[in-house]
Amino acid sequence: MMFTKTPLQGNASLIDIEPYEDFRGKFARTVCYDDFALNGLNANFVQQSISFNPKVGTLRGMHWQVEPFAEEKLVRATRGSIFDVIVDIRPASSTFKKWFSVELSADNRRQIYIPKGFAHGFQTLLPDTEVLYEMTTRHELKSSMGFLWNDPSINILWPVAEDRLIGIRDSSYPDFNDLTLNGV
Repeated sequence: MMFTKTPLQGNASLIDIEPYEDFRGKFARTVCYDDFALNGLNANFVQQSISFNPKVGTLRGMHWQVEPFAEEKLVRATRGSIFDVIVDIRPASSTFKKWFSVELSADNRRQIYIPKGFAHGFQTLLPDTEVLYEMTTRHELKSSMGFLWNDPSINILWPVAEDRLIGIRDSSYPDFNDLTLNGV
């Protein structure tokens, strides 16, 4: 695996696999506790979840969990493709309110490691896209937070989508500046 830090302060990292290939196909590690530890990342994943998205332009985000259930996530597209976004929401960080995006796809097999104190969201680029999440803490609804995906103070440059599909909860989040960031 190849680990590349994002421009955001902290351990937000892109992880590219290094497949072994022979006449049967390819084989690659996607997680190795020791390699993650050498790069300052936590590989103690306690929960996996998938998001299946039939339509192009499906937008999910921007989400995170606060303490005591703040989580680190490893995200990849196992089918299709997404425009994946993370936002540094740690007030003391030099990259506070800055965002980073990357295309994750079944073809490029890239992963993004999202540390505590980062919001996460994505928009599908292909139909029938499936996203795999591995989390270091179980999902706890009472600790779930979010801000509006198109908040002008963050100004994420989402891909144009003719028929953007956004859930009720995601479309009703407040702007980031209206939140109290306890537990980040």
